[in-house]
Amino acid sequence: MNIGLIAHDSKKKLMQNFCIAYRGILCQHSLYATGTTGRLIEEAANLNVYKYLAGHLGGEQQMCSQIEQNDLDLLIFFRLILVNPFSFISILLMVLQDKMKFHVISLDLL
Repeated sequence: MNIGLIAHDSKKKLMQNFCIAYRGILCQHSLYATGTTGRLIEEAANLNVYKYLAGHLGGEQQMCSQIEQNDLDLLIFFRLILVNPFSFISILLMVLQDKMKFHVISLDLL
């Protein structure tokens, strides 16, 4: 399974802890992440992660492109609920979820 991992800046430590806790499961899959998140996961959990650009430099668009092409099976997104709900990735994920073409685990955290 191809799994995408995204975490907003204040949630990166939580993502690292999540990947450490579920390393045994995640190591059986192909992991994809935006640049900084991917690097931090590799360092903390010793997992192999294909890294896109940093999110604000186009990594979110790269991840969205992979989603649109049905190359990702699951996206785990640790995000702030205060972030712009009309961002490119937020809108795409809402559309994909509504069409039930894609599984999204989005943890809305304060």
